[in-house]
Amino acid sequence: MNFFSALFGTTDNTKLKEAIAEGAFLVDVRSAGEFASGSAKGAVNIPLDRINSQLAKFKGKKNIVVFCRSGNRSAQAKSILEQNGFQNVVNGGTWNNVSECLDK
Repeated sequence: MNFFSALFGTTDNTKLKEAIAEGAFLVDVRSAGEFASGSAKGAVNIPLDRINSQLAKFKGKKNIVVFCRSGNRSAQAKSILEQNGFQNVVNGGTWNNVSECLDK
């Protein structure tokens, strides 16, 4: 149990698990350096500050999962994508959370 789940209860990963099971486009929105230190298997790195300039990479994806270190940048990425018409975006929270869901 991590610090946040200890404070706020267990996170419901139902939507995340469903998206992953359907072959979601996994996007780590941390910096390139953070991504290089480890990420979820199969993820691509599109840092938060580059989301707007990389929107073409998201087109045609059935499900999109964005994640980062704490869930804050991924929440911002989800908002940016939704403002640009993407409705199939799941905030996976931390990259460790996404990795754990991939393993199940």
